Amino acid sequence: MPETEVRIAFRIPGDWSHPRELIERLPEGFRITAESLVLPDGTEVEFIPMQADDQFPEIFKSSCRRPATKQELEVINRYTVNILLAGPGGSPAAAATMMQAAAAIISAGGAGVFIDNSGLAHGGDLWTRMTNDGSSDALSFAFVSIICGEELVYTMGMHVLGFPDLIMKRADADANEDAIIEVIRYVAGNEKPIGDGHLLADENGPRFQTVAVASRDFPPNSPMYNPFGSLKLVNIKEIELGN
Repeated sequence: MPETEVRIAFRIPGDWSHPRELIERLPEGFRITAESLVLPDGTEVEFIPMQADDQFPEIFKSSCRRPATKQELEVINRYTVNILLAGPGGSPAAAATMMQAAAAIISAGGAGVFIDNSGLAHGGDLWTRMTNDGSSDALSFAFVSIICGEELVYTMGMHVLGFPDLIMKRADADANEDAIIEVIRYVAGNEKPIGDGHLLADENGPRFQTVAVASRDFPPNSPMYNPFGSLKLVNIKEIELGN
């Protein structure tokens, strides 16, 4: 079990002139209390309006996995408030619930979603389509970022879904650009947990063995900290050469 509770945190910019404007535009069944967004099934998600600042629009735009639409960018450039939504994560079901909560704010005029847990951002239209899809592929695409360093390629945000992050050598990633994406999809879509020593084999591609390592870089109080640790993907050829 993870030592730290996983909390999902979103920032959703909008140009609402008054809180009543947002409240009146919420989809049927959603409501806002003094501290929460309440979903139709009664689930409560922490709801905190935050003051706009000059830096956020550029941060959002530079963090988009796919470019936001022209209309979305216009709203972000003139946004008046950031809506912070926060709630439990650590499983695909919990992540899907948080996606639905954010989609409600998008429907009420939000321009997009910035995810504190992975540093990713998505325009509102794409977010709504991913929420409606609801598949493991849509969840991993929404929440998991891939960072390419000089020596390593690694993920950030897998803990939102309840999984370890993944690490592989840059050379292996360069040799097969889709390798880490396919492993993310495999991990996110697999009902059985994948842990230390698991063998990932592809008839037409490289084979990897997973090696459990500690979470990287972030303190336990960071939204990017993964309490499930990380799995390093070691190329089988490398293991064979070492024996």
